[in-house]
Amino acid sequence: MSRNRIAIGSDHAGLELKNFIKDILIQRGIEPVDFGTHEESSVDYPDFGEQVSFAVSRGEVDRGILICGTGLGMSIVANKFPGIRATLCHDEYTARMSRLHNDSNILVMGGRVIEREVALKILVAWLETPFEGGRHSRRLDKILKIEKRVNNDL
Repeated sequence: MSRNRIAIGSDHAGLELKNFIKDILIQRGIEPVDFGTHEESSVDYPDFGEQVSFAVSRGEVDRGILICGTGLGMSIVANKFPGIRATLCHDEYTARMSRLHNDSNILVMGGRVIEREVALKILVAWLETPFEGGRHSRRLDKILKIEKRVNNDL
């Protein structure tokens, strides 16, 4: 998978970290597709989580990054979409494992709980760690079957 386009979005609580992450992506030759917010005034995180998750789910971008105050709300929103494996990461280890074992396609962080230096380490680990496959593919296949079964039953 090319890592040339990554959707990014935040609410007001994640705006500062989102802008920092965007700059890092650009420095690494990755095009951030910014779905907002662009202002510090209070907004509702589901509006931005939906847009980023939809773009990733439909394959319009390679991956996504979502940021709100804690990351909890954005995680809930993103994981409602088919094929999304959004992972809330608070450190380099969880970011690495989210890719290695879960093939995470949306990184979620909390703008009020993560310092820039930690966010940078999380981002680099998430961008650079490949999916391991093997037994983890079998587990992801099971998750996909659950997703399809639940969606058909609703």
